Amino acid sequence: MEVIKTAIEGLLIIEPRIFKDARGYFFESYSERDFTSAIGNVHFVQDNESMSTYGVVRGLHFQRPPFTQSKLVRCVRGSVLDVAVDIRVGSPTYGQHVAVELTEENHLQFFIPKGFAHGFSVLSPTAVFQYKCDEFYHPEADAGLQLDDPDLGIDWHIPLTQAILSEKDKRHPLLKDFDSPFVF
Repeated sequence: MEVIKTAIEGLLIIEPRIFKDARGYFFESYSERDFTSAIGNVHFVQDNESMSTYGVVRGLHFQRPPFTQSKLVRCVRGSVLDVAVDIRVGSPTYGQHVAVELTEENHLQFFIPKGFAHGFSVLSPTAVFQYKCDEFYHPEADAGLQLDDPDLGIDWHIPLTQAILSEKDKRHPLLKDFDSPFVF
């Protein structure tokens, strides 16, 4: 696997080594040994999967301390634009984001450490999205940011006037109204 650094320290794109032949392809989607060697010791405890249709935007989500989460995400069917926003107070990249297109063709994965809000928009007719978390889901720690916050300036690659959002995601605060519990 190749680890590709992004413009924000800690956010990493992982490109697996793919073996193709007449039968199709094979790759290791996760190897604890290789991941630990390249990125560090992250103990994943929960795998999640969602299926969504074009125009769905999920996010921007995170869990508050003490239940913060690192995530390793990928799209196994279709295409999504995956976004991580730095919400670590004191970070030189606070409020900045990285966006990467994850598709069933490119097999890229995106590692998002603790201290980032995360979301994605579905660019294909349907998408199946999978992610590993290093902390269990705790509804009492569930939080988020407004995905159309003008201060974040995220281009979700879909018209937000047609975006399909959950009721919860419509009520998240703007970054300027958010008291971040994360410190750089």
